[in-house]
Amino acid sequence: MLRYTLLRLLGAIPTLLLVIVLAFLMVHAAPGGPFDDERALPAEVAEKIEEAYHLDEPLPQQFMRYLSGLVRGDLGPSYGYRDRTVDEVIGFGFPVSLQLGALAMLLALVVGVGCGTVAALRQDSLLDRAVMAFAMTGISIPVFVVAPVLVLLLAVKLQWLPAGWSGETGAARYFLPVITLALPQIAYIARLTRASMIDVLSSDFIRTARAQGLGTKAIIRHHALKPAMLPVLSYMGPAIAAILTGSVVVEEVFGIPGLGQFFVRAALNRDYTLVLGIVIFYAALIILLNLIVDILYGVIDPRVRQR
Repeated sequence: MLRYTLLRLLGAIPTLLLVIVLAFLMVHAAPGGPFDDERALPAEVAEKIEEAYHLDEPLPQQFMRYLSGLVRGDLGPSYGYRDRTVDEVIGFGFPVSLQLGALAMLLALVVGVGCGTVAALRQDSLLDRAVMAFAMTGISIPVFVVAPVLVLLLAVKLQWLPAGWSGETGAARYFLPVITLALPQIAYIARLTRASMIDVLSSDFIRTARAQGLGTKAIIRHHALKPAMLPVLSYMGPAIAAILTGSVVVEEVFGIPGLGQFFVRAALNRDYTLVLGIVIFYAALIILLNLIVDILYGVIDPRVRQR
């Protein structure tokens, strides 16, 4: 198991380094600069600002300077938030995004696995078709469409839930953004669970368990659920990435002060160090979570560790 974990870890390091290089080059290739929206500055003042932020240095030297700071955990100063560093902005916004994403992922797993299991047990029934129709709908409609539709229906028309985050307290403000983020993942997980559960239920060991007189609930709980969850576990990495990227839109729509909202505003304000820092932070987080998923997959299925 240790060898398997080390191999996965060694594979993650070059991936993260490649992301850092590409993100740095794309940010610096973007037209304009972080101070272009300011009033026209005298040439001497502009030179002093570029010198203070090391923007007058050659690009390779800027990259090595940034990489040395990154190794020390320093993502640099924020151009837009002059009194904060990028580390401080991420430290302020990430707990909110983490809470939102964790709730959405938990909801997606509980509802998706439950719906997929029920659909598999009622294969080709009306219930099965209804679950699959819902899954196709959830996959087809993007979050930037779901979010305003839910706001119009549940917040504006029915007035059941608050439409935004600001000025609201309590659990009610989480409902709409969490549901918006979770709906596409519920659909994917339900389809994966249904297909995997149907395959597992037709296996020889399940027929043996039935022949021994075990009931359906006991068979699902003790024999079928664990192997049926392997495809769902494999999908956890992409699902987490989708929730993190989807939160950029959702946080802006609902006015949530998370990393997604900071990212959008940093891009609009040309706060390149903050954009770069958030991209690298998200990339590192996704790589780490994928690594954890790979390790868990190896724990559940020992055959993976032997490859």
